[in-house]
Amino acid sequence: MAQESTRIAPEERLVNLVVALMATEQGLTKGTILASVAGYREQSETGASKDALEKMFERDKENLRGLGIPIETIGDYTDPDDLRDARYRIPTAEYELPADISFSSAEIAVLNLAGGVWSESSMSADARSGLRKIRALGIDVDAPIIGYSPHINLRAPSFVPLQRAIEQGRVVEFSYLKAGEDAATLRLIQPLALLEYEARWHVYGIDLAHDQPRTFLLARIVSDVRVTRATFDLALRDGAGERALLGLTDLAARQLALLEVEPGTEAALRLSRRAQQADQGIRVPYVDVHVFADELASYGPEVRVVEPDVLRDEVIARLERALAIHSDQERTA
Repeated sequence: MAQESTRIAPEERLVNLVVALMATEQGLTKGTILASVAGYREQSETGASKDALEKMFERDKENLRGLGIPIETIGDYTDPDDLRDARYRIPTAEYELPADISFSSAEIAVLNLAGGVWSESSMSADARSGLRKIRALGIDVDAPIIGYSPHINLRAPSFVPLQRAIEQGRVVEFSYLKAGEDAATLRLIQPLALLEYEARWHVYGIDLAHDQPRTFLLARIVSDVRVTRATFDLALRDGAGERALLGLTDLAARQLALLEVEPGTEAALRLSRRAQQADQGIRVPYVDVHVFADELASYGPEVRVVEPDVLRDEVIARLERALAIHSDQERTA
């Protein structure tokens, strides 16, 4: 346990404390915090004295206040000066934007793009565990606190080495499984930009085997990314993200799927955001037929593909495979 506790850095303990104090309106007692919040809990389990933990908590409170994070102390309502059983909280209202602040359409677009980088759930496993313990003590926890402690969700393990290679101007090598092919091929590229499109990460760069710009879906990289010693001119990165996004947008505009969608369903909610109304349903642009087929198949009977035929066939094939797997499981149960 002593080794485990050393892995929680002070800054991580502060983040965990902020998450916990924002999660409840009525506040948490010092005892609850020291027993439940990751960082304090491990110290307690390894034998740290109560006095040492309380001093740590007081220092952390002062550090957070120094960073401009308002920690409110709530005493006994009959005697506000009695702080023996005081509760602590961070009022979320302090984080709300003033009513007189507004954003232009361009600024909102940038914020939306930035928001796409963040994880769908901002709470770590430790934070969720802490909230479960708080609920177990009979303390009400307010609405989800997603967004207050964001973590970038990289998903693909290739993201970090590609990002490092772009920053250093280094050539990379990886195996890539192209859509519709059974075997992966080795790619050697000069990576110029990482970008998110349709909630999926891509890397844009120069494919050295063909001396042409290419965009690769990170989900199709099936090997570790090897950062080589070969370098390239950093000036090539200028405007690369914009060129990649324009290329994906143009490709999607040429590939429109005609779909019939059940109103009021999850499919209708998600697809309508990027759809055009048509006489028979909606038209939705897409880049990769296989990736889009995966998405459509996940909606089940909520959506039907009218055209193109290749997309309809791919969706049907996925549904048939799911049916076959389910039938096999029922027979063996």
